[in-house]
Amino acid sequence: MNINKIISHFNDLSVDHFHDIAALRIKIFVIEQNCPYQELDGKDKDAFHLYYINQNNEVVAATRILPQGISYDEVSIGRVVVDESYRGTGLGHEIMKQSMLFIKEQYGDVDVRLSAQKHLENYYERHDFRSTGKEYLEDGIPHVEMLYKF
Repeated sequence: MNINKIISHFNDLSVDHFHDIAALRIKIFVIEQNCPYQELDGKDKDAFHLYYINQNNEVVAATRILPQGISYDEVSIGRVVVDESYRGTGLGHEIMKQSMLFIKEQYGDVDVRLSAQKHLENYYERHDFRSTGKEYLEDGIPHVEMLYKF
């Protein structure tokens, strides 16, 4: 797999890469999952974006990492997305591993919270996140709040 990892704060992202990150998220979360919602929620401006590009400079996976106090009291990971053509390659697990390494480097040993689609709970459990017991519908999709305790 010939891909490269990039980590940038929003202020340092190229316009092209932010466009491609947003386009990938819309492709997956809005179109593929048939879930109309406000994808650009203003939080990207406060986020670090960890993403992978292929040899054609196309964004094929991304996450956004938010500091404490934006979505939760803890640092949070969200908008975890992998292009359909890269699923099953291990890239989803790699992007979570790299996101957690970045959080440790940037913020130290901190708790991390996320909102997971319920059907992905086992995926996040493989990265030591545990359900808080809070389950809810978000945009018509079952979600569970999960926490990584340091």
